[in-house]
Amino acid sequence: MGNALDQLFVTAKHAVVGLLPSAVQDFASLLLTVAALVLTFVSLFALTVLAERKGLGRIQNRPGPNRVGPAGLLQPLADFVKMLTKEDIVPDRADALLHFLAPLCLVVPVLLSFAVLPIGRNMVAADFDAGLLYFFAAGTCVELAVFMAGWASRNKYATLGALRAIAQMISYEVPFVLAAVPVALLAGTLSLPRMVELQAVPEGAWLAGWNVFTPWGAAGCLLFFVAAAAEANRSPFDLPEGESELIAGHLIEYSGFKYALFFIGEYLGLFAASGLGITLFLGGWQPPCAALDWVPSWLWFFLKLAACIAGFIWIRGTVPRLRADQLMGLAWKFLLPLTLLNLVLAAGWHYTRAWSFPGAGPARWIGVAIPFLVAYATLGRALNTGTRIGPRVYRFAS
Repeated sequence: MGNALDQLFVTAKHAVVGLLPSAVQDFASLLLTVAALVLTFVSLFALTVLAERKGLGRIQNRPGPNRVGPAGLLQPLADFVKMLTKEDIVPDRADALLHFLAPLCLVVPVLLSFAVLPIGRNMVAADFDAGLLYFFAAGTCVELAVFMAGWASRNKYATLGALRAIAQMISYEVPFVLAAVPVALLAGTLSLPRMVELQAVPEGAWLAGWNVFTPWGAAGCLLFFVAAAAEANRSPFDLPEGESELIAGHLIEYSGFKYALFFIGEYLGLFAASGLGITLFLGGWQPPCAALDWVPSWLWFFLKLAACIAGFIWIRGTVPRLRADQLMGLAWKFLLPLTLLNLVLAAGWHYTRAWSFPGAGPARWIGVAIPFLVAYATLGRALNTGTRIGPRVYRFAS
């Protein structure tokens, strides 16, 4: 029963494809896989927007959406209809073709990146030997889309916003990639399904071998998700759309469904980055212990994804936005050195795996954790040198 539920969607797809003529089965299988991925994550986008607005409302002592449908549950549908029917305004001096293509160039590469994410056992659209490399290659198209949006708008605020967004995205792309390198080195492969398999519960053990359960994996996971938040323009790194100084940045000349595509693309990018982080550090679809192996693998993946998204929502509601200089300093003076150090520490962890003397396990942990914590404290202190932080005053609505 457990295996049947685990392979429910795989079995259903094979059953549907088997009803078709053999000449079109390959194409139908591909079409069903693509349709399932798009519908799943676009639906998850709608649910996430509703959950985020409700969650932020609760954090900020206000009700959030509560008018459209019971308890505001139909608010995503109302937003969709509004964006779909809102007038699409293109400035006279704008490059109409690039203005139209920019949101498409943002959404399509993000959707392509889902193809290599293993969502469950035997549930990956394309199992490339270099799946990790493909994921990062697809993600680089986002910077091009942002530049196209700013340049095509023929607006100085849009151009400045695009340049600032690209500077941020390129800066955080470096630690984002470097945080994933130790996993690939220790796994000896760039195949994402293979990385998930290597994090399964070892034979005779009760706890899974997730990379986050190692000192270098915990450090890499933290660095990865911080860089992922900046890559997805999430708080406190949401400077590309800084309304206070750039008036929505590169999106200032967009309205209607084009603006909605940018909005969808950012959330889908967050889902993709979170899915990759789950695959690299949190065991992918693997359960945390052998006793929970009966839970369907795809359910584990989406439970972990929901936990990651909840964390991002919590951060957005509680952490203030950084300044531009703080943003760039954090990337180059803090995250980059720590990711490089973590790469060296992961190599040390690998080469000491043969230690068998008494206390070898704690010694390996201390040998990796202490240097990272010392570097973390030292770099953090250096980053805050000369910064004066006054006392905070909290005022609550009565």
